[in-house]
Amino acid sequence: MKKSIKIVAPVNPLRHVAIIMDGNHRWADEMGLRGIEGHKMGIERVRDVLDAAEKYNISTLTLFGFSSENWKRPKIEVKALMSLLALYLKKELKNLKKKGVKLKVIGRREYFSSKLIKLIEDTEAATENGKRTLVLALDYGGKWEITEAARKIAQYIESGQLNPDEITEGIVNENMCLSELPPPDICIRTGGEQRISNFLLWHMAYTEFYFTDCYWPSFDGAAFDAAMLDYQQRHRRFGKREKVLLNAEINRK
Repeated sequence: MKKSIKIVAPVNPLRHVAIIMDGNHRWADEMGLRGIEGHKMGIERVRDVLDAAEKYNISTLTLFGFSSENWKRPKIEVKALMSLLALYLKKELKNLKKKGVKLKVIGRREYFSSKLIKLIEDTEAATENGKRTLVLALDYGGKWEITEAARKIAQYIESGQLNPDEITEGIVNENMCLSELPPPDICIRTGGEQRISNFLLWHMAYTEFYFTDCYWPSFDGAAFDAAMLDYQQRHRRFGKREKVLLNAEINRK
């Protein structure tokens, strides 16, 4: 499935790409395969988009791997997903280090097995010097993240470290999972659905969205390229008027 990727000039800033990887099971159904085979193929696509991100000089790639709602799936599917995650971390550690990619896992960890938690921690530690960042959102939900940030801020107030009138957007952001990273420039969702499913609710205030019918196991380098081409044709105003942006660009020159 690998195809050559045409790199386009970065008209819009392109630092952080977020992806909701959807459609693994439906892809497997259409192929007459077991659902787990769709998830296995989905792992191959992670390698493809990592390569594409490198060619586009994207510093951060965030993948929605397992939502807090995914625990409601059949137990056998959840168990298989956990096994695939562990296998990915074991197999990809060498490649991540070679490519200079730092792994960061966001989300709750208390429901994972002790072995998986240790594997996540060991992989994060082994790649901590990477120049680019791969974020895996696991047992993650946007509402959970905001709630956790509010809980931390409440503790600061209770301990006297912070006054309520000192709370700003910056303070809130400092207590979010991706506080040290730029917000997503574009969020891609595969599989035909057009919603964000509780993903990065705080961070995507001005993110561009790209929805495609392509199932995740079929989302190769060429599909990623199409998303980037579409993104570069967008007019990102961030609440400003087009004329104001044009004048700002002229003044910078």
